[in-house]
Amino acid sequence: MVAPDIDTWIDELKAQTDSQAVGMILVHKGVVRGTSRSGEPVSAMMLTVDRNRLDEILAEAGSWKGIVALRVWVNEGLLSVGDDIMMILVAGDIRENVFDALQRLVSRIKTEVVSELEIP
Repeated sequence: MVAPDIDTWIDELKAQTDSQAVGMILVHKGVVRGTSRSGEPVSAMMLTVDRNRLDEILAEAGSWKGIVALRVWVNEGLLSVGDDIMMILVAGDIRENVFDALQRLVSRIKTEVVSELEIP
């Protein structure tokens, strides 16, 4: 699955959103590392996604304090080292709200939406 273009996402967001309300846009792009958290070699990753749970979390995240817009893309299947895992864009009013929302959203997707199997 080909990842979306971040610049296109930002351009679309600016065209569709009240620019008066947006003071910050943050983007997270996760990729497959060549090592596990414990330092073991990884050659690939099998990633599965619960799309229904993702939709539920995004609906909730859209109501978080100061958040104006969200975009999320999550890859799926057998991924090689260097492949994109996910992209998340969060736009909002002030940096404290946007930083918090991005961190919360990444954490929830990693723990509640995706299942990762690292392949040595």
